[in-house]
Amino acid sequence: MKDMLVRLIDLPDISDKELLLGKENIIFRKPIPPEKSLVMDWVHLHFGHYWANEVDAAFSHLPVRCYIAQKGNEILGFACFEATAKNYFGPTGTSESMRGKGIGKILLVKSLQSLKEMGYAYAIIGGVGPVDFYKNTVNAIVIEGSEVSIYENLLRQKK
Repeated sequence: MKDMLVRLIDLPDISDKELLLGKENIIFRKPIPPEKSLVMDWVHLHFGHYWANEVDAAFSHLPVRCYIAQKGNEILGFACFEATAKNYFGPTGTSESMRGKGIGKILLVKSLQSLKEMGYAYAIIGGVGPVDFYKNTVNAIVIEGSEVSIYENLLRQKK
């Protein structure tokens, strides 16, 4: 999988979409340390232990370098930034039953806005799966030659 580059100056306005989802009682926010195990457990259940470990890293900073989408006491999605490497976005995921509502877009843009507020002009989206999503949502471009990434020598769990 390749990495992508996104210009943080031209991020889309998500306020209308966020207000619309707010009418369904879906909110977006950074979790706080007392919620760490709940968020990590949810990510582990839905996306595996590698991503849960990256969420753990996101919680090692204050404010936490992660956003969640929630409805009541239920987590619907998450997105991390600058968890595994400086100026990197990811991982991110939305529960299967909530995909297609725009939750992922809001989590992405909020995370990228946070990177912009940290002083970055561009951000790297690491190890991208859905290239078209990032291209269409934030005009990200593929970084040629990025197949070899920070995940190249990742230890793999033995089966």
